[in-house]
Amino acid sequence: MSTAGNDGPKPSRRQQTDTTAALLAGSTQQSKVLEMQGRAAKGAVMLPIVIVLLAAGIALFSIGFTTTAEMTANALYICGVVLFLIGCILACGFFTLQPNEARVMVLFGNYKGSIKETGFYWANPFYSRALQTSINGTAGKSSKDDDDDLTVKTVKAKISLRQRTLNGPKLKVNDKNGNPIEIANVIVWRVVDTAKAVFDVDNYERYVSTQSETALRHVASLYAYDNNEDSEDDEQITLRSNIIDVSEALRRELSERLAPAGIAVEDARLTHLAYAPEIAQVMLRRQQAEAIIAARAKIVQGAVSMVDMAIKELDRDSVISLDDERKATMVSNLMVVLCADNDAQPVINAGSLYN
Repeated sequence: MSTAGNDGPKPSRRQQTDTTAALLAGSTQQSKVLEMQGRAAKGAVMLPIVIVLLAAGIALFSIGFTTTAEMTANALYICGVVLFLIGCILACGFFTLQPNEARVMVLFGNYKGSIKETGFYWANPFYSRALQTSINGTAGKSSKDDDDDLTVKTVKAKISLRQRTLNGPKLKVNDKNGNPIEIANVIVWRVVDTAKAVFDVDNYERYVSTQSETALRHVASLYAYDNNEDSEDDEQITLRSNIIDVSEALRRELSERLAPAGIAVEDARLTHLAYAPEIAQVMLRRQQAEAIIAARAKIVQGAVSMVDMAIKELDRDSVISLDDERKATMVSNLMVVLCADNDAQPVINAGSLYN
């Protein structure tokens, strides 16, 4: 039986997923803004024009005071005010760019381009000087925290292209083996695409800070803090032994995450690496035990080689003839002397070994 109101078969889950993905992809493509070269006049060319307009407005207004005819005086007043206002409006279009600075020009919400060359320029005075406003803060905090976080931050039209340093805080994360560790990083970054930095993310400085923490947590979870003695692969990359490799992996991770915001990562390094306080003492004792075992193994290896050399030298030179029991006794005594922590106390046997 057919139910009234059904216009057709319902789309499958896969079709719904594909449709959602297509819509998301379309919205992503539409949201991207490509950086382009902006146009601005030389400030040295426009400056005399603005000065002439201001001077002409003041002059006409002054002449109006000396004119006896009322209609002529009013006309001079109006012309002087208009010229002076035009000069004031045009004077707002001057701006300068220092080395490694850029100006993003937006006219009534439309992106008109970016200027990156150093110099003194004049552009449309109606270009926005503040591009966007974002309120940073989260609910559920105290009033004191709200005063600090609920601040209105304005992204200026003039953006610095210089290299910047972000010194990240200490984070507690779990390494590949699940051990809690403390880790921190420092990154050197700069803006390379002003359009992406301004229009594709809400606040590119906060975006860099957040993605830096996220990338560090992800990279730290991919590697173990140190190699264990029962590890199958002694050459695996670890956080403690392969700082350069880990830093390079962190830089690649950050480059991928910050590329949509027009940010280039010049360098990324680990500045702090240690076990978390709750397991630091245990791991310290484990490292001490591993060091003692390694030292003991080296001592035993050397002692065995020395005992073997002593027995071979005695047999070769025929200094003394020793049976197996005497050799075993000598080996035991030499191993005790060579492997003991304290100096051995000699005991002289005046009798026979068998008495």
